Amino acid sequence: MPLALLAIASVSLSIWLYLAVARGTFWRLSKFNDDVAAHEAPNAWPSVIAVVPARNEAATIAQTLVSLLKQNYASEFSVIVVDDHSEDSTTQIAQRAARELSAESRIEIRSASALPPGWTGKLWALNEAVASSNSSGAAPLRPSSATNERSEPTYYWFTDADIVHAPDTLHRLVARAERDHLDLASLMVLLHAKTLPERALIPAFLFFFLKLYPPSWTADPKAHTAGAAGGCILLRSEALQRIGGLAAIRSEVIDDCALARAVKRSGGKIWMGLTRASISLRAYTTFAEIRDTIARTAFTQLQYSPLLLLGTLLAMFLTYIAPIALLFTHHPAARILAASTWLLMSLLYLPTTRFYRLSPAWAATLPLAALFYTYATCLSAARYYLGRGAQWKGRNQASSL
Repeated sequence: MPLALLAIASVSLSIWLYLAVARGTFWRLSKFNDDVAAHEAPNAWPSVIAVVPARNEAATIAQTLVSLLKQNYASEFSVIVVDDHSEDSTTQIAQRAARELSAESRIEIRSASALPPGWTGKLWALNEAVASSNSSGAAPLRPSSATNERSEPTYYWFTDADIVHAPDTLHRLVARAERDHLDLASLMVLLHAKTLPERALIPAFLFFFLKLYPPSWTADPKAHTAGAAGGCILLRSEALQRIGGLAAIRSEVIDDCALARAVKRSGGKIWMGLTRASISLRAYTTFAEIRDTIARTAFTQLQYSPLLLLGTLLAMFLTYIAPIALLFTHHPAARILAASTWLLMSLLYLPTTRFYRLSPAWAATLPLAALFYTYATCLSAARYYLGRGAQWKGRNQASSL
């Protein structure tokens, strides 16, 4: 038994040593913080269409539209809102916001047609907007000619209906994309971390996501890793055509990373970063709300594989749970290794808690967050087998696929 405890402790420490030095330094958030990066203006600013898929977003759609209309962008820029079969007053509120801002000619608000088999709702809504971008009569925010006809843009800006963007967000995205010849640039916006459930779990969500998709690996053309944050994606229209349009990923539940993967596989350059300047309006007041958000896609991430689920549970135990459990063993060497592992784990998590401006003491709670996410992953698998997989706003997307 002592040898087994020592072996487990050694494996746990080895995992964290690997994460510290060989996982693309994902934990160093300052390396890909877009708020502190330099953004050189290109010689010419290309045209952009913002696409906002909205399903039951009555509480936030107006604020999102206001932030889009306040973008300081020096070229053609217009907005398409696609109501994804909302059951609330999303469309009416969006129309009212456009009227109050005297922006009815600059924003197109349309309803998505019936959802075809094999498509997820968000991707179908995005596809509806892309398909209409050549024929819409809505005027660009800064028209370059007297005509109101809008042609296909150089970029599409896919953004969620519950995000408020800083006025220079589009300027920064396009400047980076033009300078680095990117086909896809994505920003992970700032999520709420105010309530107790949010403080305990939201920074951990960012940490786990970046560990899975290290931004330096995402930006490396030689690496297979391809991550993106669906709430804010700038996509070159040529790259979208090259992958065969959104139909190429129409059944994907984790659509943002699927899009990034398709673009990178086609030879495109991609990049993902962080920002505090664009903020999600979605708040979580209970642990159950965060649990359900994670459970929606956790088993999808594992490709609905029982073997991958078992492997994940073992990995979570060795990485996060074992170091804490071994602190209570009577084996001195195992306890020392476990304490060292917990310390290293906390030090790597500390930049994330600082990014959310939380007390450094929260860095020590990562094992508890990992335990919660492990539970949510198991729940995700159970819901899938019960026919309620990837449930989102009344849709059971995984079960239908």
